[in-house]
Amino acid sequence: MNRSYLAKTNKAALFFAMALLPSGLAYSQSKKDTVAKEKKIEEVVVIGYGTQRKEAVTGSVASVKGDVLREVPTANITQALQGRTAGVDISQTSTKPGASMQIRIRGTRSLTPNANDPLIVLDGIPFVGSLGDISSSDIKSIDILKDASATAIYGSRGANGVILVTTNRGSKGQKPRFTYNSFTGVQTLFSRFPMMDGPKLAKLRADAGNIYGLGKDETLDTNTDWQKLYYKPAMMTSHDVGVSGGTEGGNYNVGLSYFKQDALIPIQNYERFSLRIALDQQVGKSFKFGFTSNTNYTVSEGNGVAGAPVLGNSPLANPYNADGSIKRTISTASNIDQSWVYIRKTLENLGDKYVDESKGLSSYNNLYGEVSLPISGLKYRLNVGLDYTTSNSGNYTGVGVFNVNSAAPSSAGKGNSQTYHWTLENLLTYDKTFGKHKINAVALYSAEGNRYISSYMSAKNVPSDFFQYYNLGQSPQADISVKPEDQVYVQRGLISYMGRAMYTYDNKYMITATLRADGASVLAPGNKWHTYPAISLGWNLANESFMQSLKAINQFKLRYGWGQTSNQAVGPYTTKGTLGVVPYNFGNTNTTGVYITTAPNPELGWEYSKTNNFGLDFGLFNNRLTGTVEYYRTKTEQVLSPTNLPISGGIASVTNNIGQIENKGWEVSLNGTIINNPDGFSWDAGVNWYANRNQILALNSGTTRDVANNWFVGHNINAIYDYQNIGLWQQGDPYLNILEPGGNIGMIKVLYTGGYNADGTPVRAIGPDDRQIIDTAPDWQGGFNMRFAYKNFELSTVGAFQHGGVLISSIYGSSGYLNRLTGRGNNVDVDYWTAENPNVRYPKPGGIMSGDNPKYGSTLAYFDGSYLKLRTITLGYNLKKEFLDDLKLNSLRIYVTVTNPLVLFSPYHKESGMDPEPNSYGNQNQAVNSSLPYNARQLIIGTNNPSTRNYLMGINLSF
Repeated sequence: MNRSYLAKTNKAALFFAMALLPSGLAYSQSKKDTVAKEKKIEEVVVIGYGTQRKEAVTGSVASVKGDVLREVPTANITQALQGRTAGVDISQTSTKPGASMQIRIRGTRSLTPNANDPLIVLDGIPFVGSLGDISSSDIKSIDILKDASATAIYGSRGANGVILVTTNRGSKGQKPRFTYNSFTGVQTLFSRFPMMDGPKLAKLRADAGNIYGLGKDETLDTNTDWQKLYYKPAMMTSHDVGVSGGTEGGNYNVGLSYFKQDALIPIQNYERFSLRIALDQQVGKSFKFGFTSNTNYTVSEGNGVAGAPVLGNSPLANPYNADGSIKRTISTASNIDQSWVYIRKTLENLGDKYVDESKGLSSYNNLYGEVSLPISGLKYRLNVGLDYTTSNSGNYTGVGVFNVNSAAPSSAGKGNSQTYHWTLENLLTYDKTFGKHKINAVALYSAEGNRYISSYMSAKNVPSDFFQYYNLGQSPQADISVKPEDQVYVQRGLISYMGRAMYTYDNKYMITATLRADGASVLAPGNKWHTYPAISLGWNLANESFMQSLKAINQFKLRYGWGQTSNQAVGPYTTKGTLGVVPYNFGNTNTTGVYITTAPNPELGWEYSKTNNFGLDFGLFNNRLTGTVEYYRTKTEQVLSPTNLPISGGIASVTNNIGQIENKGWEVSLNGTIINNPDGFSWDAGVNWYANRNQILALNSGTTRDVANNWFVGHNINAIYDYQNIGLWQQGDPYLNILEPGGNIGMIKVLYTGGYNADGTPVRAIGPDDRQIIDTAPDWQGGFNMRFAYKNFELSTVGAFQHGGVLISSIYGSSGYLNRLTGRGNNVDVDYWTAENPNVRYPKPGGIMSGDNPKYGSTLAYFDGSYLKLRTITLGYNLKKEFLDDLKLNSLRIYVTVTNPLVLFSPYHKESGMDPEPNSYGNQNQAVNSSLPYNARQLIIGTNNPSTRNYLMGINLSF
């Protein structure tokens, strides 16, 4: 074949393929692109209890290198994973310093809170901590197992996907290598909460009919900026030092790190001190052992301080007295409302009168020993994991603090908890290559146990600020509370057997088969054990003889996987039910009674899923363009969940296997080296896109809807059950008095679903039967990244996008009480209905009211969840080699980063100016709250901590 023609063909094909990327990728061919086809990617990925060449992987596995993750400076490596991998959705549960992140791999499978988290495996052993407990400087790679054929090896713990973290180790014979990584910077408000100023609130009160007049601390010429008095930029800093090296027989890696983050909210901060140790030692030719330890000490202060109170303060009120001193309280809205002055100075001046702190120590330790047996390729390995975490928390609120009553009694509380976790794994591995045949087999027996102990007590009328929460016994005996339900001791255990065999022939045909059995202590007798198989197949067509003439194709692999996994999505003793205690008066004696809080279920069994996964992996143009396309379908049966019971029964709930849930979807990942000139300009880019459809298939009750629990067949787990807002009632609209008796124009208009009389009039008024099931899940979402390099400079960016879905904002909805449109407290700055301004979204002030305040006010919280945003932009410079040699350094990189810099598109951002990504739960106290029209574990945009935009400067050096 004519080589010049082939080169032109490859060039044209690459332009076409890269045009699919949103960045409009271009291509520049160099002599390096003519490398022979035999040069294949020999990338190795971690697959669980072993590694495998990426070319031979048959399951759904996504990999991200540690140096890529470190392009995003953060104390929690989970944030750096955002937008990097198709099918992995990462969200904030809180914007408080040190807060954890929520990770969902291919959707939500379980209705049980916290039962959808993936398993984290650190250096081959299941890890009970979070990704935030692992230093980003220490991570070599993260591999994510997504389908059942890949995760089945981890059994029930891997039911929601597995995140495999491999840390850096020293190298045999390596001289000591020192590293220092640091960044520091300032956090600023991403945007202010969109609240009214003084003149706008005064006009709102007038438009509402002057329901509320001025309070004694309000004047019409006052315009207090409460947010300015409360929020201010805050610092964040991180330091990490490490040393790694090796001897002829072993290696080591030791590191220390420190991180501190202050909040924009006063007296709120987080500190973390970390120590990590990794050792490996070869003894003779047949035996080696190793040890890994990660220890963290954390201090968190001010978690109870919130942002919501300051947002509701009237801007017409002045917090200062005439002499410049700060008032203790302010009276507003015809003196109906009186509130403690909640500004930065008052909080900072509290001193010993207020404390809210938590101190935690966690130590995760792994020890292994491995021996090569006399049979070639056969090894035995013993893994032992010993983990311990403890937390001590305390809070104290002095006399009159946060209270309009200056004599309100002081209160305090103290809690502590300990978690002990152990893991024991016995592994027998056989790995051998016979000509074109490669065999790998693993057999495992494992056992693990977990014990959790916690205690909490509280007291009132603490006699002195000096005692705070340290000596609650000084309070009067009658004011000390030690509730039985606050003293907890639980244990759980798991025993497992597993076998896996992998076979590859001639790097063309691959098959993997896994069988695992788990026995869980938390399930009912007779249902404790479950066995589940998995199988996956792969065919690398690129290695077939008939593909050799297609020089542009380096990899073209088809994959199919089927497997079953299980989930023990319940806590210990759920099968036995729980009791509560309540005090009551019997005659003249105070005594305590016992009642059933949750009913027992002696038949509680496993929640299990079956997954089919189809995949295509490809590499084109000497692997300048690589990608993956996957389709999956997961059906989860016997879903476990607490079920709310009728109040009249006297029992709150019972845990049942309640039904079936399905997740299915598509994933596409593309990565391209567009221009590759190490001595000049280079350009790399990647994009991932995924769409997941989640729905409840069936409920075991036989019904199609369970309103009390917000479960609806044919709809996703996080569906909203509420009225559908279709605008506002306008002058001349028909049937207002029939559909809304006593209603008025300007009020929220919702969809009527009832029938009509012969004359066309509605047969009834709008009522609860008109509520709609609204699916909240996005149509599709994903992320993108680009990296530009010119000589020693580099510019990188990471972004994310989402199309569709419902964003819930408590700021605009009735649950946040900031959009009541009465003028009683401050209101979100909205364009509301007046006779002169009727074509708007928000209702007439002071209109018809209800528990929603205004009527149907909850519907104002729902927005189109679409967005396109940049998450980080980083500009870095790597010091030239001649300067490095003069300084006796291996590398030196300095960089500046902006996080959360820009929202390019978002209906919610356009309305509010705020970050369109959720930052809190709807209700963090319980799984389901029937007073909410949505699941209370639903992620929403709340008011406690605002989103931030951070400006950071950092350095990475090694010598």
